[in-house]
Amino acid sequence: MPRLVVLSEGYTGRAYDLKVEKTTIGRVEDNAFQIPDASVSSHHCEVILQGEDVLVRDLNSTNGTFINNEPVTGEAVLKSSGMLRLGNIELRLETAPAAAPAKKVLDRTQVMNQGVKASELESETKTIKFDKNSPFQKKSNKSAKVFVGIGIILFIAVIAALAYAFKIMRGL
Repeated sequence: MPRLVVLSEGYTGRAYDLKVEKTTIGRVEDNAFQIPDASVSSHHCEVILQGEDVLVRDLNSTNGTFINNEPVTGEAVLKSSGMLRLGNIELRLETAPAAAPAKKVLDRTQVMNQGVKASELESETKTIKFDKNSPFQKKSNKSAKVFVGIGIILFIAVIAALAYAFKIMRGL
């Protein structure tokens, strides 16, 4: 079954199977194949299936209909793999080849090596020591120690302030 495949950026991969005798292509929704691009006329062209031939008829489009960069005046035949241009939008006619025998798909499964085995986890672990120039040196805990020390001093100060306030209130 022939089909039109859009090649232009923004519409890449859109396709339309030509199933019926006459297919209208244009920018507005009432076309069988709508291409909402400003360079495509509202009713740009018709694609007609006539036996094995695919005919293209321009519908007086503003920006023209072209087959392999040749302007279409009236009707023109679009061959398989031929390029159809509607304004700035390029399409390619693809036709399904005769039924080819199905190829057997080879299994491409690959066996991957296992990661760490449970028995390896239970064995004795080795501690790796890095030298002083290694980028993997142990980080210093100096800032953590300072933070904990300040926290302890503040905690003692809050407890002392509460005790003093409690003592003053009892004395009143």
